[in-house]
Amino acid sequence: MNTEQIIATLKTLVDDGKVLTDPADLETYGKDWTKIYPPRPQAIVFPKSTEQVQALVRFANEHQVALVPSGGRTGLSAGAVAANGEVVVAFDYMNQILDFSTGDRTVVCQAGVVTEQLQNFADENGLFYPVDFASAGSSQLGGNLSTNAGGIKVIRYGMSRDWVAGLKVVTGKGDILELNKDLAKNNTGYDLRHLFIGAEGTLGFITEATMKLTRKPDNLTVLVLGLGQLSNTMDVLQAFQKQVDLTAYEFFSHEAMQHVLAHGQVQAPFETEAPYYALLEFEAVSDQIMEEALGLFELCVENGWVLDGVISQSETQARNLWQLRERISESIAPRTPYKNDLSVVVSKVPAFLDEINAVVTEHYPDFEIIWFGHIGDGNLHLNILKPENMEKEEFFSKCKQVNSWVFEIVERYRGSVSAEHGVGMTKKEYLHYTRGPEEIAYMKAIKQVFDPNRVINPGKIFD
Repeated sequence: MNTEQIIATLKTLVDDGKVLTDPADLETYGKDWTKIYPPRPQAIVFPKSTEQVQALVRFANEHQVALVPSGGRTGLSAGAVAANGEVVVAFDYMNQILDFSTGDRTVVCQAGVVTEQLQNFADENGLFYPVDFASAGSSQLGGNLSTNAGGIKVIRYGMSRDWVAGLKVVTGKGDILELNKDLAKNNTGYDLRHLFIGAEGTLGFITEATMKLTRKPDNLTVLVLGLGQLSNTMDVLQAFQKQVDLTAYEFFSHEAMQHVLAHGQVQAPFETEAPYYALLEFEAVSDQIMEEALGLFELCVENGWVLDGVISQSETQARNLWQLRERISESIAPRTPYKNDLSVVVSKVPAFLDEINAVVTEHYPDFEIIWFGHIGDGNLHLNILKPENMEKEEFFSKCKQVNSWVFEIVERYRGSVSAEHGVGMTKKEYLHYTRGPEEIAYMKAIKQVFDPNRVINPGKIFD
């Protein structure tokens, strides 16, 4: 089929006006937050039901048309980029909350429900959806699950997959599957639900998800500490975890904070400058817990781990302190950062970061390096900023040279080349640093079972 025939058929499969071909729309919906691969989709289609998604997938199989899923387009590995004439399946109109069970504390959502929409729904019903990150206002649930998104509260609440009671999916063959039926206990063979979570849309499309909710946290309090050296992050973490249940433990470098401060709207937490900062969050549900936290802060100062610190006295101050961490990505975005999303076990973080920092600094001393991340769960974000006088293509080429050195260190530390952003296209040539050849072979075999004609998000994770 030629493009005109494909578009004409697509229009018969979805509602009127839900197929776009305007160049501006193709540009918008054919990409994510990465800037490496230019988008080149041939059409954008907006289904409104699982049955319409099924019809699109069956059409794709019959005529060998490649489909790429698109959610909030906040991905950082080009997993939702349509760079080779694919048809983009965008879930913006599948954005309804379909059901809610107070007794089970579960909510049934379509894939296009925005993260913040689910968070607000939970709050309005006296409950809490804990998966949270800077893109919560635009990221969609289907995309979150397809990349098993983590965010800032993993240390307490885990990853996206930990909050999924059930899924409805359309496989790459065009079959509709209801996975796990929202059960807490269901030991009846393979749990296919967890194959689709983190699969980046390569096995099929998630169309609905039943998400678990929990109680609201009480009196969340934030502590920002200036640290004398990177290893002190572990000293502080271990000291606090012995007595306080943390809901978040983040870190960022002095350079990262300087970009946030220069961006405006946020003030330095205290006058003392430190090479690194840690942000701790916990529930101050009693005077005793607050006294324990203050005592631990004093202990950290006495041991020389902490140079200075501040603790929030109100919800407003807590939100303002969080801005020091959450505005980093926004503040460095104009510098076209090259991002690496790495992880190792928590205890190895300081040595791991020191090795990578030394390698990058040695080979590219003129590049500005920005470190931040979810250090409480071993997840580090390495951001290399593009010099203003360097072309984007040259910059990305030089950064790719850095990758082999960085990922050799990742492999030696038995870490991951992608902690929470997925593989997509940007990381697929480096997959072997984290996954062995036998494991990759099994992954490809699973892809073949669910998508034998390779029409669902081809070229992502592996070729």
